[in-house]
Amino acid sequence: MLVRASKLQPHLNAFVLLDAEGARAAAKASEARWQRNEPLSPLDGVPSTIKDTTNVKGWPTRYGSHSTDETPAQENAPVADRLQSHGIILLGKSTTPEYGWKALTDSPLQGTTRSPWNLGHSPGGSSGGASALTAAGVNPLNHGNDGGGSIRIPAAHTGLVGLKPSYGRIPQYPADAPFADVISQGVLSRTVLDTALALNVLAGQDPRDWRSLPTDPRDHTVGLDDGVRGWKIGLSLDFGHVKADPEVRELVAQAAKRFEALGAHVEDVGPMIDPLQQHFEALWIGQFGVRLRNIPTQLHGKLDPGFRAIAEKGLAITLPDYAKAYEAKSRLARDLALWHRKYDLLLAPVTPTAGPPVETLYNSEAFPRWTKGAPYTLPCNLTGQPAASMPAGLTKAGLPVGLQIIGAPRADHVVLRAMRAYESASGWTWPQPRVLETLKKL
Repeated sequence: MLVRASKLQPHLNAFVLLDAEGARAAAKASEARWQRNEPLSPLDGVPSTIKDTTNVKGWPTRYGSHSTDETPAQENAPVADRLQSHGIILLGKSTTPEYGWKALTDSPLQGTTRSPWNLGHSPGGSSGGASALTAAGVNPLNHGNDGGGSIRIPAAHTGLVGLKPSYGRIPQYPADAPFADVISQGVLSRTVLDTALALNVLAGQDPRDWRSLPTDPRDHTVGLDDGVRGWKIGLSLDFGHVKADPEVRELVAQAAKRFEALGAHVEDVGPMIDPLQQHFEALWIGQFGVRLRNIPTQLHGKLDPGFRAIAEKGLAITLPDYAKAYEAKSRLARDLALWHRKYDLLLAPVTPTAGPPVETLYNSEAFPRWTKGAPYTLPCNLTGQPAASMPAGLTKAGLPVGLQIIGAPRADHVVLRAMRAYESASGWTWPQPRVLETLKKL
C-alpha cells in the first residue's frame, strides 16, 4: 500500500502527510497480535488515513490553509483514538479544500486533488483525498467527515460507499466551531460491510463531545442482509426543488427501481422541501464569517479567494438573520422526522452533476453552491439524519453518479440494511475497469 500510495501521489495528490515508518511499525504490532490470536478488532491491521481537518497526536492539522502552521496536535481526536485503539493503521493524512469549505478538493496549501476515474475531474469534496485513495485501491477505507455532503459527495463522484451517520453517532473533538452542530464523522469505503465494521469501531459516546449520542451496543453488521421487503420508500429526484442533469436523474431513477425488485414499494414524493438558500444562506455564510474572524488579517491574502469572498459576506450577517436560519433548521428537522413516520426511507440524487472538471470555479456563476454544489446533501446535515451515497451507475462520459439513501433520525441500522440490499442487487464491484484503465497509464 505504501508503494502504491507513493506511485500515485504525484498524479492524485491525495496525501498531505505519509508516515511510512509509523505505518510499518503499527503493521508489525498488528501482525504480532494476530499471531497470538489477540486482534484488537476485525479491522486490526487494516490501513486508513485521517482527513486533515482532524487531529492526530504528533501530526499537524493544516486544513489546507496557509493560515495554519506545522505545530503538532497535542492529543488525538476521538476518531483517531478509536481507529488506533482497534488496531487500524494510520498511513497519514488526506487532502481537503481550505477549511473544508467546498465540494471540490483543491487548496492554496496542497494544490489540486484528482479523481482516479479521470485525472481531469474532481473526486469531490471536502473529503476528496479520502475518496481518491479509496477509489484508486490504495487502501480499503479512509476517514472523512461531512458538514454539508463531504462524505457523500466524494463517494458519489468516485463510485464509493459513503455513510454520513446520525449527528452525534461518532463523537467530534475539538468542536470545530462554528460548524460543530452539522458535522458527522465517518469513512469512505468500497463495501457496505466495511462501512458497518468501521461504524462499530467509531461509534459511541465520548465525554469531550457533549453532543455525542449514548453508546449503542448494537453490532452494525448484524441484520445487514435482512432486506427491505415491505418497506415504504419515497423517491424525490428534485428534493428541495433542485434540478439535476438529465443523466443523473435517469441513473438515480433506475437505481431506485432496484428497491422495487427487492420487494419495497417506491413512490414519487415530489420536491418535499423549499429551496435551501432562502432559509439557510445566513446560517452558512455567517459561519464562514466566524471562521474568518479567527484568522489574522495579515493572512487573508493567502486564503482561497472563493473561501475569502464568501466569508467576507458572512461578516455582514446580523444576529436576527442567524436566529431566523436556526428556526428554519428546527422546522426542517421536525418536518422530515414527521415525514418518516410514514416512510422508511427517502431516495434522492447525491449531486446534480457528475464530478466536475478540476478547473471548475466553485460557487461561481457556472457552478453555484446552492444549485450545483451540495443542494441534495445539506438538508441531512441540518436535520442530523443518517444518509448515504451508493453507486447509481456511470454517465456516458464514464463518470460515477450517486444514489442517496436517507433514513429517519438515528436510524443508522435501517440505512445500512437498505445500503446492503441495494448493493446486493446493483452488481457494482471493485476493482472498477475504468479506474484500472486510468491507473495503468500512470
